[in-house]
Amino acid sequence: MSAVAEQKQLVQGGEFLIADRTPDEIFTPEDFTEEHRMIAETTRQFIDNEVIPHIDELEKHDWKLARELVKKAADLGLIGANIPEEYGGLGLDQTSGALVGENIGRCASFATTLGAESGIGLLPIIYFGTEAAKQKYLPKIASGELITAYALTEAGSGSDAMAAKATARLSADGTHYILNGEKMFITNGGFADIFIVFAKVDGDKFSAFIVERQEGLSAGAEEHKMGIKGSSTTPLVLADAKAPLENLLGEIGKGHKIAFNTLNIGRFKLGAMCIGGMKLMLHESIRYANERQQFGKSISSFGAIKSKLGEMAIRTWVGEAMIYRTLGMIEDAIGDTNDPDAKMRAIEEYSAECSIIKVALSEYCDYLADEMVQIYGGYGYSADYPAERAYRDSRINRIFEGTNEINRMLIPGRLMKSALSGKLALLPAAQALMDEILTPQIVGFDDDEILLAAEQKLAKNAKKVGLMTLGTAAQKYMMTLGDQQEILLGIADVIMDAYAMESAILRAQKLAASAGEEAAARYIDMTRVFCNDAVERIEARAKNTLAGMADGDELRTLLAALRRFTKLTPVNTIAARQRIADEMIAANRYVY
Repeated sequence: MSAVAEQKQLVQGGEFLIADRTPDEIFTPEDFTEEHRMIAETTRQFIDNEVIPHIDELEKHDWKLARELVKKAADLGLIGANIPEEYGGLGLDQTSGALVGENIGRCASFATTLGAESGIGLLPIIYFGTEAAKQKYLPKIASGELITAYALTEAGSGSDAMAAKATARLSADGTHYILNGEKMFITNGGFADIFIVFAKVDGDKFSAFIVERQEGLSAGAEEHKMGIKGSSTTPLVLADAKAPLENLLGEIGKGHKIAFNTLNIGRFKLGAMCIGGMKLMLHESIRYANERQQFGKSISSFGAIKSKLGEMAIRTWVGEAMIYRTLGMIEDAIGDTNDPDAKMRAIEEYSAECSIIKVALSEYCDYLADEMVQIYGGYGYSADYPAERAYRDSRINRIFEGTNEINRMLIPGRLMKSALSGKLALLPAAQALMDEILTPQIVGFDDDEILLAAEQKLAKNAKKVGLMTLGTAAQKYMMTLGDQQEILLGIADVIMDAYAMESAILRAQKLAASAGEEAAARYIDMTRVFCNDAVERIEARAKNTLAGMADGDELRTLLAALRRFTKLTPVNTIAARQRIADEMIAANRYVY
């Protein structure tokens, strides 16, 4: 359980939209244990000392080297972090696994390789494998002897995974399944030993299997990719490949449960990997800005560059707050159980938050990569400098683990599913809000004695905007809401910014409570700037979304409420970003 679990009551997935939290109820990086910090530092040193110096060799497809590096990572316990001890792993918590993910994210290509090995190519065995399969495969995966891969996507089934054409049939003697079909874009496809393969039993029962590399299973040619060139990505051809009965994962016809729940974990781990990459991008950008001279002085002294560095730091710090807040809730939901099914249900509970993490962090990461290139100028476009690789490598994150468009639609979809099942009191809250909208005054948070009181009020109102847009959509479209993609995308953007605002506020308040406001001054700056800009984004996105659902008097009423909810006194974001940047420029590194 998280270090602050004793102070919290269990939070329902999606409850953030209708309930408020206090700083001592959330988990933040400041709550990491000494063991957490040691795992993070061990991983960072391994990536910086053992992997990054060899990135050019990896990009030339030296898969022997890739396997050697995976073995070295395994020897450090980086693969077995979340594998139970009885199967050769360390049995550590989800936060430890995320910290491994964050720090391998400093090298995107190897993060892709190791992420498949220790994430989506491993977790289905932990959570859904038979005891025989766990005993056979998990110790060898933990040791790095076996390399794993995850084979879901096909040429005609990307986001629509259930449209897969690959088939599986029981052999005549009933001892094994025979698989046929072709998979696409398989990470580690060129050198993996075992594959998590999704296929339809008898042509219609979507199921999952562990399939070993064998005669009848072959990898196609390596894809010529835009980025992450140091990872293997190939098609996978199944021609009467065999999987013994004990290699069936879960139940026949329940493969969608395995695919989607595995992706939930993959999404927050991808967010953590993005943070690791972002911290390194920002570090390199600061160093370059300090070294690069123009007009007789370092470009880091120019306001335009300071603005970029400040905003890069803000998105990194806020993104980190979102990730570990979410992980804290997941850890608390898991509790002390060692039951894989119970762990999976706990993680599934926070699928909306996992999608928020995936979308927000992949887009923050792209923002940082773009600004890094701009700071490097012409050198940013040169392969001799790190910005070029960072820019190419970051783009895939918005496609990995479900595209950002799919994940945006999953956010309100998951919240509505919880509401309709009675698990989340979303609809009564939406109705109460609509009653509030029709009254002359909006009840707000108005305690000037509380640090970031104005921002806290903005966050409460931002959540109301999310609830208002989602409630209006549910009432208007009811069972056809899933078909309104543009509306869902707009609602998701509002909800994501609201979650980010609240996460940043709670983290800053927690820091100030322990270290004092003076020590937390830069974190307060970051929170104020982010909230100021987020409210402007929320107002614009909600206005367009509401106009797509309502007109006449109804629209005028909703827009009047929106204006009240998004009313703010702008803060001096220029000076705040400069203060944030100045601290990093003086230290010549990312310091937050």
